[in-house]
Formats: sequence, structure tokens, C-alpha cells
Amino acid sequence: QVQLVESGGGLVQAGGSLRLSCAASGRTFSNYVMGWFRQAPGKEREFVAAITWSGAATYYADSVKGRFKISRDNANNTVYLQMNSLKPEDTAVYYCTARNPWRPVTMVVADYPYWGQGTQVTVSS
Repeated sequence: QVQLVESGGGLVQAGGSLRLSCAASGRTFSNYVMGWFRQAPGKEREFVAAITWSGAATYYADSVKGRFKISRDNANNTVYLQMNSLKPEDTAVYYCTARNPWRPVTMVVADYPYWGQGTQVTVSS
């Protein structure tokens, strides 16, 4: 089991930045693919970004490419999502997630068994 706790959400104006953090505990964090998804009111949960266990490869949704950056610190069991040039359409609850060790990155919600409680990000226009 992996326990995930997000932090860093909040209210920001359009064009601003936020950095989300996700602290993991439990099994060997460094073996897990880590990701971020988000869910806006009335919409399905969608993929935002993911990073391989080593951090060597990262993946992004087209809507956030060039603006968001995912990274991880395996020594401190933490994954980050740096969000720049935020837009009102980025408003959502952001969830940290983990996939079982040695599995490939996917963009499918059902492939990720471990989830945090979510953190609200609100971008005002």
C-alpha cells in the first residue's frame, strides 16, 4: 500500500503559478510510477502528468504541455507539479496517484490504484 497526501493548492490569478506537492509513505516510493490527474466540477477525472520511477521520462496532457512540469524526489518520497501560466480552465481538484511498481505510464484512471485526497486549485480570470 502507498499513502499519498497532496498540498499546495489554492487560489491564484490567471497567469500565476502554483506548486503542488505529494508526500508518499508506505512501500518503496522509488519503484512507483507517479502521476497527477484533475477533476473539474461536472467533468470526468483527466490525466495531467506522469513520471517514471527513475524520473527519466515525463508525460503531459496536451492542455498543459509547456506550462506544467512534474518532478520527483525519491530520497524524500515526494512528487511535485509545478504549474505556470495558469488559466481559469485549469481550475479543478488535483489528485496525486501512484501505479504499481515497474508498470508503464498510462493516462487511464483505472490503471492507478493509489490516490490522494485531492487539493483544490482555483484560477480566477
